Amino acid sequence: MTDTPKKTVLKSVPAPTRPSREEAMAAVRTLIAWAGDNPDREGLKDTPKRVINAYAEWYRGYDLDPAEELSRVFEDVSGYDDMVILREIDVESHCEHHMAPFLGTAYVAYLPTDKVVGISKLVKVVEIFAKRLQTQETMTAQIADAIDSALHPRGTAIMIDAVHQCMSTRGVHHPNVSTITTQFTGEFKTNPALQERFLRLIGKTG
Repeated sequence: MTDTPKKTVLKSVPAPTRPSREEAMAAVRTLIAWAGDNPDREGLKDTPKRVINAYAEWYRGYDLDPAEELSRVFEDVSGYDDMVILREIDVESHCEHHMAPFLGTAYVAYLPTDKVVGISKLVKVVEIFAKRLQTQETMTAQIADAIDSALHPRGTAIMIDAVHQCMSTRGVHHPNVSTITTQFTGEFKTNPALQERFLRLIGKTG
């Protein structure tokens, strides 16, 4: 009897109860003091409020559901069965190790079966996962998994190319190093020629 391959499931730890806005601003004041400055001086008085407002924008992905974004599909594709590719999707995220930004570009492709989704929804899925504390590797896999789960395509291809500020502004201080991650599923995973065509179409191969 042949064992059926098991799908890799990305596990997530439930978030704890969120502190109040006042508690979050108090934490920022503590960090300012820890850094060696006075949180009560004029230039820093409103900084806790600004930081919390910025966090609400940077991490809004926790309040959004990628499955919901991909729930509305279009079944009238007139027999189209080739790649759907989105190139040059801006990625603005923060690494979960240092909470430092990493900035780059995502490329997303899928091979539709009997339905497609609005292209803006694919961009939104990238944004949802980017607006969380992340590792680039995890985010790449999460995007592919969300598309596979919602659309059941014949295959999905994801590439992210990003520069991590935790490496360029601290630590080894190498500002010109970018990290590339890929995730291929379905026919993209089993067909090297299809992978090569995807990479050529997004301009990532000679």
